[in-house]
Amino acid sequence: MIRTPLRPLARILSAREKGENPDAIERENLRIRHESQRDRLRLKAEGRLFVLGVCFFCAFAVVGTRMGHLANSEPQEPQAIASGNPIVAQRADIVDRNGRILATNLATHSLYAQPPLMVDKRGAARKLVEIFPDLDEETLVRQFTGKRKFIWIKKKLSPEQMQAVHDVGDPGLLFGPREMRLYPNGKLAAHILGGASFGREGVHSAEVIGTAGIEKAYDKELRDPARGGQPLKLSIDLTVQAAAREVLEGGMMLMNAKGAASVLMDIKTGEIVSMTSLPDFDPNNRPRALLVGDQSDSPLFNRAVQGVYELGSTFKIFAVAQAMELGLLNANTMIDTTGPLTWGRFRINDFHNYGPSLSATDVIVESSNVGTARIAMQIGAERQQEFLKSLGFFEPTPVELIEAPTGKPLLPPNWSELSAMTISYGHGLSSSPLHLASAYASLLNGGTRVQPTLIKQDYVAPGPRVVSERVSAESRSMLRQVVTRGTASFGEVAGYAVGGKTGSADKPKPRGGYYDDKVIATFASIFPAHDPKYVLIVTLDEGVETSGSEPRRTAGWTAVPIAAEMIRRTAPLLGLRPTVEPGTPPALIRASN
Repeated sequence: MIRTPLRPLARILSAREKGENPDAIERENLRIRHESQRDRLRLKAEGRLFVLGVCFFCAFAVVGTRMGHLANSEPQEPQAIASGNPIVAQRADIVDRNGRILATNLATHSLYAQPPLMVDKRGAARKLVEIFPDLDEETLVRQFTGKRKFIWIKKKLSPEQMQAVHDVGDPGLLFGPREMRLYPNGKLAAHILGGASFGREGVHSAEVIGTAGIEKAYDKELRDPARGGQPLKLSIDLTVQAAAREVLEGGMMLMNAKGAASVLMDIKTGEIVSMTSLPDFDPNNRPRALLVGDQSDSPLFNRAVQGVYELGSTFKIFAVAQAMELGLLNANTMIDTTGPLTWGRFRINDFHNYGPSLSATDVIVESSNVGTARIAMQIGAERQQEFLKSLGFFEPTPVELIEAPTGKPLLPPNWSELSAMTISYGHGLSSSPLHLASAYASLLNGGTRVQPTLIKQDYVAPGPRVVSERVSAESRSMLRQVVTRGTASFGEVAGYAVGGKTGSADKPKPRGGYYDDKVIATFASIFPAHDPKYVLIVTLDEGVETSGSEPRRTAGWTAVPIAAEMIRRTAPLLGLRPTVEPGTPPALIRASN
């Protein structure tokens, strides 16, 4: 920048020649210089103010945008950054095949105390006992007056309890937010869901982990944040499950049974639509496991999966079907039923005297032990083992329950010819009702193996072939005749063509031998028999019907009526319409003129 001198020499000399005052020139130049400096400083100040104004505008725009975003977003607790793995409390819902809630999460609060902050420790203890009668006042006082700085009081609070504690008004009683697992249907599907509890716990959150059933088997998947809250969809139908449990509970009480189980399965896919075990429990308040005594007496015991029983004459259809598959007989082949059948020192008898012979169909219809044992002798022990193995009787069921591996079938240590004979009519091999449901489905759905599942399936590929379609159809015809003219006559349900087989096995004693007056009664059924859609297994533990002059314990009197009522109640819920059975001629009435 070029500075103009205040007293330029040329102008000073010229002013002196003209008699003017040179100082006026200096003052004029000084004024011009000051005005120039003022204008520059003003421009600089205005530029700074403009930049500052832009900065303030941007800052207020950012703050306003953030405030608007927070106002329109869901409320969320602030999270502080801390070392270690965070506690993930969120757990995916479990729903039935139609999307109805079976298990979900509920926001609640925990209650803890910090004694150094408490004002009236004895008064607070007294008031807490009034709110929570299960607490002990002296124990609370001892804890509050001790050296501890943190005390858990309640892990879960209801809104009413939380308000009552809030009204106590002591600053040392504090609340922590958390989630708990809620089962809105109570006991319904208790053994399937299992239950959940708290794992790692903090003041402001707690880890919800599965403790049994589906909750335990799918614990990792339910807790996986990558699922994005996608629920786990089961194969069971909540409405069908409710109807089945109601019928089974009423039937168990009516038949004076110690326990009961039922399995309703899709015969093509193996999807379990309903599974019930009684007595049961409420997973919202899961009881403790038994530490002594028989575990099957606990309501936690799943009789449908964990209970392995000799299922009696329900096994007879397997022997006859295998013999037909091997070409040893057909439905009309006559079988020697002369009894008793002697093997060494053992004797096999029938419940009634059926005469010298029965057809293979009537061996099933009349439930002849002798006839079935003679068929098993033709098959042989080795081939019988292979056939039952193909039906899944040698391993636990692969159903998605943490308890499933404990339901492994009990096999004879030495599979002799005698074992083959007794197993053919359901004695000497113990399995679960779910094993039986899977085997019946595999045998009667056209002859392809199915695996039981509790997860909703979009597509199920056909399994390996067990028997031919012809043998499967003939087996269904035999089971249909068991209902129409055999031991399961109480199982008929108009319009649904029920087919099935009864089984009444003496209950074994814990230390060997069998009870004389206790049985495991089972009815294994399919419906409709001509085009089967579902398999239903009903099992009663020590059931007895007492309406007559003498107690009746066979499945035809106990399990069959319960299964029939269950089919009558659930078939419409499953979308099955009553139909006329093919081959049944319509009733003709001759009209007179």
